[in-house]
Amino acid sequence: MRLLFELDKRNYAGYTHTFFRPSARSIIVKDGRVAMVHSQKYDYYKFPGGGIEAGENHLDALIRETLEEAGLKPIPETIREYGLVRRIQKGKRPGERYVQENFYYRCEVEEGTFPRNLDDYEAAEGFTLEYVTPELAIQRNRTGDHGPKDPIMLEREARVLEMLLKEGLES
Repeated sequence: MRLLFELDKRNYAGYTHTFFRPSARSIIVKDGRVAMVHSQKYDYYKFPGGGIEAGENHLDALIRETLEEAGLKPIPETIREYGLVRRIQKGKRPGERYVQENFYYRCEVEEGTFPRNLDDYEAAEGFTLEYVTPELAIQRNRTGDHGPKDPIMLEREARVLEMLLKEGLES
């Protein structure tokens, strides 16, 4: 998969170990709008998706996470690679470097929405599915107070949205 870009804070000097977390994220476009998960509590947008569990392949994780967070069911035959974003920064534990590889996939989804299965923090943030213009999501992620959310995660989503606009949203 092509590397879209890397976000490296370079704030982990002297690290002793690396925590590696791969994730799969869906890009779903409908009528010029992108399906995004909106945090009502912290007012930011993210692509549906999340961590790939041990022994799970990327596509199974993509389908599971998109359904859990957004209530959308990707159609397996429509899933195609878009690109990889690597995020590197100081981890949460002493001496830890955090490396997250975010694998983005374009896909279509079945009609309608389905029951979601939000984690506790997702429910507490008020995650909702919204189809928004990329411009709105970019603007929102780059301005305002998003509480404890890591700005590097918000910038990651904004940059992917900018690439989609540049390359053609409906492509």
